[in-house]
Amino acid sequence: MKIVEPSFEIQDDLDRASLAVRLEACGRICYKSEDKITEDSAIPFVTKVAAHGHNSVLEMAVATVEVTCRPERLADLFACQPRYLIIDPTPAGCFITGSIRAYREAGAAHADNAIIRGILSVLSAKSPFLFAGVVAEEDMQAPPAGLGVRKLSLDEVDALPAELLRRHRFVGVKFIVNRAVTHELVRHRPCSFLQESQRYCRYSQEKFGNQVTFIKPMFFEKGTAEYSLWQQAMEETERLYLQLLETSTPQAARTVLPNSCKTELIMYCNLAEWKHVFTLRTSPAAEPSMREIMIPLAEEIQRRYPFM
Repeated sequence: MKIVEPSFEIQDDLDRASLAVRLEACGRICYKSEDKITEDSAIPFVTKVAAHGHNSVLEMAVATVEVTCRPERLADLFACQPRYLIIDPTPAGCFITGSIRAYREAGAAHADNAIIRGILSVLSAKSPFLFAGVVAEEDMQAPPAGLGVRKLSLDEVDALPAELLRRHRFVGVKFIVNRAVTHELVRHRPCSFLQESQRYCRYSQEKFGNQVTFIKPMFFEKGTAEYSLWQQAMEETERLYLQLLETSTPQAARTVLPNSCKTELIMYCNLAEWKHVFTLRTSPAAEPSMREIMIPLAEEIQRRYPFM
């Protein structure tokens, strides 16, 4: 049995990585298979994910494009009612930010729309494996005449005015917390999530130390009678879980695991949604274990983006 403190990590390193590297790093958290990452593993991993329709992984990377077009083409785009795309009109066209999943689904549903075809042509030129089979290859060669599409770098996104930055700047955070906290976090519908899966992770394996990891409860001080009772409960839970694994699958054995179990979760959303999350999850009415992790995270995000 292992006991750890809750923690968070803002995924700055992945902000500068390629789309494929980012998606693999996030996707492997579900199976805790980060040990399989190599210099050449990202594209095969992401290609397989896309082919199998594991769309939640494809939500973990976004691209922002600047579109120049005639007003009627922008009107045609809005008429499609594209889902999960953030669109802000400009005098010359618009800024659009969406996840790889959002762009793929827009392409599948609205392949005849000029702006969507133009975006896919630009994005697929650098990452064709992400969009293979979404629309016909001939529609992904170049933006239609009279339409300009340019993918913005992260530095260009960070240079946008505050009102646009709130909507188009996405930040990913990896949490190590208990399951009670993640049960509440995943209720934030505009966000994207990937979480360590007790269905697939077999904690009797060597890479997990042949043990279950629990998050230290903030409610009980170490050395108190309450903490001792909690520790006894976790030790007994671990014993029963490991015994069940001798004859059962992880998805069956996990039914005895409690909320105190450690889990890793990636939460990904724009700054506007992070502000909403912090408003709810740092208030005095919020669950104490949630406040324990969210207050320091909010302070760090607000230090970076004071306009929030």
